[in-house]
Amino acid sequence: MAHGSRLRIGRISSPGQVYSITTVTKNRAPVFIDFDAARTVISVLKEQQEAGHFDCLCYVLMPDHLHCLIQLGPAGLLSSSIQRVKSLTSKRLGGTVWQRGFHDRAIRRDEDVQAIARYIIANPLRAGLVASVKDYPHWDCIWL
Repeated sequence: MAHGSRLRIGRISSPGQVYSITTVTKNRAPVFIDFDAARTVISVLKEQQEAGHFDCLCYVLMPDHLHCLIQLGPAGLLSSSIQRVKSLTSKRLGGTVWQRGFHDRAIRRDEDVQAIARYIIANPLRAGLVASVKDYPHWDCIWL
């Protein structure tokens, strides 16, 4: 079974559920070093939120992957929501951008969602891309 297919085993979509999502570019290519390519992904995330598929609580777009924390809307489906983001960004950027599949983790009610968000947006610091998260242009968080 292909790795992307294995990621779907046991995946459940629950309206209102908060999920941590990670998706990677094809062959881990650093596509999002390009500022305009990065902003394309961010605009698609915002459009999909405005369409009511999910609320994006936070995201950080790294050179070769995306981390985000989303809460599904009432009619949102996890797989189709993420697939739509990936498909739209690939179309707008003119080719295959993303690897198949994505990793998701449902956040339990007893977990500190804000602490998870802080961990997500600190990725550029841990990767050594910037000395301060304030210096990294491709992130947002509803709490900060």
